[in-house]
Amino acid sequence: MTDNGSIRITPLAERPALIPRLYEINDSWPAFTHHEPAANALLSRVPAEFPQYCVVATDGDRVVARGFGVPFSTGFDDREELPDQGWDRVLVWAFQDQGAGRTPTAASALEITLDVDYLGRGLSYRMLAALREAAGRQGHDSLLAPVRPTAKHLEPRVPMADYLRRHRDDGLPADPWVRVHVKAGGTVEKIAPASMTVAGSLADWRRWTGLPFDRDGAVDVPGALTPVHCDTAHDHAVYVEPNVWIRHPAGPRTA
Repeated sequence: MTDNGSIRITPLAERPALIPRLYEINDSWPAFTHHEPAANALLSRVPAEFPQYCVVATDGDRVVARGFGVPFSTGFDDREELPDQGWDRVLVWAFQDQGAGRTPTAASALEITLDVDYLGRGLSYRMLAALREAAGRQGHDSLLAPVRPTAKHLEPRVPMADYLRRHRDDGLPADPWVRVHVKAGGTVEKIAPASMTVAGSLADWRRWTGLPFDRDGAVDVPGALTPVHCDTAHDHAVYVEPNVWIRHPAGPRTA
């Protein structure tokens, strides 16, 4: 458990009564991300089935942040520890491995979500540290994370590789969320070019975004890290989101 002022961060396994309240948080996720198939099918099950890999922050009786993680196994079926289909792949693997009774060999963070009223207070650093400690308690040497750079949506047409080359004068990454991870001891390993995929009819995308989706080609959507590809003849649009694999040492930070 960690405390900072009135904010208390604990492993979810120690406070299972909070599981039904984890989505009380006023978050800033783009609406279309809630229609990602793997997320729709599995994400809500993570807290109950992998509580030892998850953490929760409270301020008094208010839930103000959640952090989700999962274990998975590598070393068979050509699995990579850092798959190109990052977030989607490790989430699906976690449940496949659980059902098959496989021993986990790796742990991945899935999300850290803060209530918008608690942004800018350094809480993200403490949530990340808590997830690292949770992975360490389960015997893992490292915590992987398919990171969604928070400022990339401002430049959706810039390739992720070019975006990641940008650094501040102090040598730290220009992107604020990638910078948090690097300052916390993380190492940028590779890009996950197809980490999340959201597909829908044009009517779906109009409803999710309020945009017309009436022309073929790339459509810039608020909150999207890359353009959404619109095909009017076939009445669908597809969004493929890249993330960035970052590796952290598990357990408490020592430096």
